[in-house]
Amino acid sequence: MQRAGAVLCCRVKTKIEKKPAKILVGTASWSDPGFVERWYPTGMAAAERLPWYAQHFDLVEVNSSFYAVLAVKMVERWARATPNEFVFDLKVHRLLSRHAAPLKSLPPALQRIAEVTGKGNVILTEKLERALADEVVAAAQPLRAAGKMGSFLLQLSPAFSPRKHELAELEALLAKLASLGVVVELRNRSWTENDQLERTLDFFRKQKTTLALVDAPNEKHFTIMPSELNAVTNPRLTYLRLHGRNPAAYLRGKTVAERFYYDYSDDEISEVAQRARKLAAESDAVHIIFNNNALDFAPHAALRLRAALGQIAQGPPRQADLFR
Repeated sequence: MQRAGAVLCCRVKTKIEKKPAKILVGTASWSDPGFVERWYPTGMAAAERLPWYAQHFDLVEVNSSFYAVLAVKMVERWARATPNEFVFDLKVHRLLSRHAAPLKSLPPALQRIAEVTGKGNVILTEKLERALADEVVAAAQPLRAAGKMGSFLLQLSPAFSPRKHELAELEALLAKLASLGVVVELRNRSWTENDQLERTLDFFRKQKTTLALVDAPNEKHFTIMPSELNAVTNPRLTYLRLHGRNPAAYLRGKTVAERFYYDYSDDEISEVAQRARKLAAESDAVHIIFNNNALDFAPHAALRLRAALGQIAQGPPRQADLFR
């Protein structure tokens, strides 16, 4: 029986607030021609660029893995050349991303079993998909062993649309890549329109797979995903790719440099920083990749974002642009 005058104690449940995720910022590639010409110190040897890049960023998205399976020894060198906390995200081979891929883009053993179209492009079969996915995963193992593997990025072709395809077609591939983490970037806006949006988000949530978010031109073209979409489909990792905001360049550019020719203003960088903080409140990790790879726009935008997030004081000064 409670004694008279005694204080009645009870357990008060307190809500433990989630600690915001660490936000990593980097660029899509570290060796674009514009970077070499304008951002790296003049005369810097190719082998010195990745270590120098890693002095400024903790993250990079590898683009070369889209065009061919990476050589394990090269990946081992990357792991040795970067600090312990550095992270690599790897684009998945273009054939697995449902893009046209020439036979020579495959490893020699797979070239011998592959079938090709009359134009010389490889035909993706279930058997080839399994074999190529195994090669892609094996090539990334040195990064996993070093604790530097972030995630694979499966950047699908705009031709992969809900009118012709089902997201379920990706299930076997996602399962293969899941052990190292996988992000999917859709490039057909129809996946996010009307009733299709909830079906799309539901698929990625059930697969525990990250749907890439974008900052892109404000244009309702079928190849431009909506920038206002901020759905976190896998709280373990949120992935934001910044493509610039120039619709004419994005839609009519013939080269990567032309398509993503955009220099983010300081006000726009502040907007991205605010968005990043909101995403971090819902995620364990946030990766932000600047894909505006024309001239030196991407590294300088990424450094300004790091400054806006309070990660650094400021980046190195920009070279004078003689052509403005």
